Amino acid sequence: MKIAWFCIPAYGHTNPTLGIVKEMTDAGHEVYYFSFDIFREKLENTGAHFISCDGYDFEMEDKENADRVGKDIAFASELLVSSTLALDEMVAEKVDSMKPDIIVADSIAYWGKLTAMKYNIPYVSSTTTFAFNQHSSKYMKRGVGEIFKMLLAMPKINKQIKRLQDKGYPIKGILDIVQNDNETNTLVYTSKFFQPCADTFSGKYHFIGPSIRPIEKHIKKTAKKTVYISMGTVNKNKKFYLNCIDALITTDYQVIVSMGTNKDYFGDLPDNIQVHESVDQMAVLSISDAFITHCGMNSTSEGLYFEVPLILFPQTPEQGAVATRVEELGAGLILKSIGKEEILNAINEALNNSKYKENAVNISKSFKVCGGAKEARIFLETIVS
Repeated sequence: MKIAWFCIPAYGHTNPTLGIVKEMTDAGHEVYYFSFDIFREKLENTGAHFISCDGYDFEMEDKENADRVGKDIAFASELLVSSTLALDEMVAEKVDSMKPDIIVADSIAYWGKLTAMKYNIPYVSSTTTFAFNQHSSKYMKRGVGEIFKMLLAMPKINKQIKRLQDKGYPIKGILDIVQNDNETNTLVYTSKFFQPCADTFSGKYHFIGPSIRPIEKHIKKTAKKTVYISMGTVNKNKKFYLNCIDALITTDYQVIVSMGTNKDYFGDLPDNIQVHESVDQMAVLSISDAFITHCGMNSTSEGLYFEVPLILFPQTPEQGAVATRVEELGAGLILKSIGKEEILNAINEALNNSKYKENAVNISKSFKVCGGAKEARIFLETIVS
């Protein structure tokens, strides 16, 4: 089987796919992975044929553009269309030469879905967030103002749709691109238990569990309780980090902070508090008793996999949906403010109330009984058999 796989330039969307790609290539299938040069080594290590999307005026590579996408639907649709058309000629040439049996595309790498539609190739959505439909999307809690802005943007969106139609893409409107239905074959990197409204999704949705990297180097636990703080690689909320340090500086907890950038926020710190630009997150979580997180799907899943109660501080609607689900299942609590007292109270509640640990264990169990990469391979094989 030949697979064309498309993804966006983001670690959180690429890393979960690596195990499946390796499973496919180990089984003798060919995977042609359309991605970006920063991921070349990782993808080639799985046995995939790497196809670079760099150098095609691909606007989603721009960090400022990527940040704006979630806030401005008219801009997002223009970016999507421009990116799709920038890749159009190259993708057409590759698809014609390789003749893939199936296309797998990240749920927001819409150019992959559009390619499947244009060339009538079986399509599978790779969903590294929750699966969203009219039921689960209520977890996103988008306000009336956002819906109104979307309605105002519709004329601009329709103009972008026309650009795609003129290039032979068989679509009627924006929903054809951004919305999957119960007839869409979909891989979801979580468990049915953790997925909101799981019973509203058809059997074409396969909940294969999160992709957990192996621990590379074990970290020593130096205190009875270990608190891990990571807000992802792009969070710049200096006040939040400073308040976390102030809240924990007089405790006897082992505190590990992964900053991503801006490690120089802090002066001298006591021995129990360690600040790093990056850490082996799996190793840290394996010894942690509480995890303060921005609620990215991967970080949240990793924390819960290691049975760690979570203190939830979401930054986007998608992260808000994850935080809501964790709180709903009783495995964490959402910070109401970034005040020092609020942070310390939340940490102590997570550490001392056994229900958070018990519920994290339940979610972890649900992850560990999922079929993972092997189930994904069997699923993909049945689509083209």
